[in-house]
Formats: sequence, C-alpha cells, structure tokens
Amino acid sequence: MWASQNYSDANAAIDFITNVLGFNASLIVEDPDDPSVVHHAELIWPEGGGFMLGSSGRNDSEFATLNGKVGMYVVTADPFPIYERCVAAGARIEREMESTPYCAAQFTVADPEDNMWCFGTYRGLGSPEEGGPRMSH
Repeated sequence: MWASQNYSDANAAIDFITNVLGFNASLIVEDPDDPSVVHHAELIWPEGGGFMLGSSGRNDSEFATLNGKVGMYVVTADPFPIYERCVAAGARIEREMESTPYCAAQFTVADPEDNMWCFGTYRGLGSPEEGGPRMSH
C-alpha cells in the first residue's frame, strides 16, 4: 500500500520526509514553468513501501483537490535513529518514544503541515479471520 497526501509546500515536505524521516526520493515531477509546484513525487521507505505526494490546489488530478490531515504508521526495525534525527531537526514530537503491549518501540512526529507520522516496530499480527490474536486495552 502507498499512502498519498497533498501539501501547500510540497518541496518543504519532500525535504523533511527525506532528510529527517529517512525516505528516499525516487521520482519528483515539478511543473516546468513553476518548480515550486510538484505534480507528483514518490518517496520510498528503505524497509518497504512508499509515500506519494504533490502540491495542493492543482487541477491535473482528482487527487490534487483532496486536502486534509493524515496519520501514517511506518514500520521500522529501529525507530531510535529516526527519533534522534527528528529531535535534532527540531520537529514537533507528538508522542515520545514508548513501548506498548503490541510494539517494542514507537513514537509520533508531526511534519511541517501537521500530518502525523508514527514510526514503530509493530508489523501487524494478521486479522482474526487469519487466526490473528485479539487484544483488549
């Protein structure tokens, strides 16, 4: 699955998501007449999956008019270096590093446009139909 989001300042979002969060930019399509407008960007998570984004307010796609805040959970074997980069960059940590009954370590950080990114070790246990366990909180 690939998540997607529009940003008022897509270039600032790309900078934060690559340099602070650790994604790799595999494709960035800027408007030839206005490089501040990103028509499409693909950012790859090194441990699998990715994130697509573009500038909000474009008229070239049905997705370009969608705007709103999103929350993403990014699976990682080691969230600690990501957390340290976020703190060093002055990013707003919404939830400090913690462990839960289902996750060895996770934290949540806001990107420059207040979308929430949670990085943690939880990889999912499957659905009840597949025999995954049920938990109560």
